[in-house]
Amino acid sequence: MTFKKRFFPIRILVFLLLLGCTPKEEVRDSPPNIIYILADDLGYGDLSIYNKDSKIKTPHLDQLARDGMRFMDMHSTSSVCTPTRYSILTGEYAWRTSLKTGVLWSYGPLMIPNEKETVAKLLKRNGYQTAVVGKWHLGLDWQLKTPHQENQIVQNDYGLITDYKVEIVDFSKNPTRGPSQVGFDYSYILPASLDLPPYVYLENEKITQPIHDRTEGSNMEGDKDYDFWRPGPMAKGFDFYEVLPNFINKAKAFIDKAQKKEDPFFLYLPLAAPHTPWVPKANAPYSSEAGMYGAFVEMVDDQLGQLFRYLEDQGITEETLVVFTSDNGPYWKPHHIEKYGHSAAADLRGMKGDIYEAGHRVPFIVKWPGMLSPGSKANQTNSLANFYATVADLLDSPSKALDSHSLFDEWISKENKTTLKPIIHHSSRGHFALRYGDWKMIEKRGSGGFSPPVTLPTPPGETQERLYNLKEDPSESTNLSQKFPEILQQMKQKLDSIRQLNPMSMK
Repeated sequence: MTFKKRFFPIRILVFLLLLGCTPKEEVRDSPPNIIYILADDLGYGDLSIYNKDSKIKTPHLDQLARDGMRFMDMHSTSSVCTPTRYSILTGEYAWRTSLKTGVLWSYGPLMIPNEKETVAKLLKRNGYQTAVVGKWHLGLDWQLKTPHQENQIVQNDYGLITDYKVEIVDFSKNPTRGPSQVGFDYSYILPASLDLPPYVYLENEKITQPIHDRTEGSNMEGDKDYDFWRPGPMAKGFDFYEVLPNFINKAKAFIDKAQKKEDPFFLYLPLAAPHTPWVPKANAPYSSEAGMYGAFVEMVDDQLGQLFRYLEDQGITEETLVVFTSDNGPYWKPHHIEKYGHSAAADLRGMKGDIYEAGHRVPFIVKWPGMLSPGSKANQTNSLANFYATVADLLDSPSKALDSHSLFDEWISKENKTTLKPIIHHSSRGHFALRYGDWKMIEKRGSGGFSPPVTLPTPPGETQERLYNLKEDPSESTNLSQKFPEILQQMKQKLDSIRQLNPMSMK
């Protein structure tokens, strides 16, 4: 089934409503282009529209929010990147797989099975042209040299291969599995983070330049910040400072080609920024008061501003749904806050990796001309896993995703209604938390991530779980578990019931 792209301005939608048609019916008849932009390690407090005290200027993303809807209580499904990316595409928590902690590393195989449903497959079945441009970090099936030893294969405690030793990877051959198995017609990707080798682009799973060079790394003596990247194999001519502009240019090229067809397109645009290395282009007009990190965030904003202007110039802004968010919280430590006076997570506790709010509460902006009220806010608690079900609802297709709930009605509703949905948070070390309404329960002591202390013993006479009322205490400073034992018990039961759901029963 294919759709001809058409857009109905708000005045036409109002007329159709008077005739008894719903906006949802009209969207299903003429679905929009969809661009899903995923920043990497961007904090809730980095955008000035979310944090009036931000030291970083983000005029283009601020304008995107003024033109669309800003979510105030959106959460990544993990405090680190690989599991969140898994959830965005599949609509399921990644801890249901064998990835119980951490991320995939440089050479880990594709972690999404061929039979797993994804939002790209769903859209492709419904006539969309699908593409991913940017940081992948969901694994590629690199071909290996033979023979190799068992100790050259890196597995976690659950049997998942997370990496191979570099000496057994055959860079003369292309990977055998990647984004095309996940539902993407076109892909132009960096395999993992910009601080993880191999430093090479792959187009449709083909290496674009021979991997004959090697970098000895950068800023190796620092705190894994600033212009830090690890040593390893590198393609000829690879330039860390050009990765972000390169992705934006490739995104434009895909859109240009897609417009030549009548079918709508889906572009998944996961940026490698502002994750380390912080590499704002030299001589660029970025003058943030938050140092190299702030300058890199400003470069993200500027590059996305160029993409938004391109959509305007092409005359397709009105028929394109744009989502902007981040895969987890910021890599911004207390000494960065002290040095620059900038709180990348605003007043939230913790940082990337943590079970605390700063680890997983993220900016989330949706612009959909004619459908979403400009300048509106959504205060409901939601997670990035909801993208799959939202798209399924838009297409009037049954959702097969276990942990995904449609946001379609919240997007187009003129009322800021509250829908209570429990969601689970997960840290880099595998700690769990449950959010339900104003309440948040953290199952274990410590951050479970990057902030010390990572773990702590339970004080005598207390439960290991902690309970916070985020409406009154967004900084998670006062543990209410002893004061409200009944609420704590209800939260524990809800967490256990969600964890015990069986993905196999959804097939």
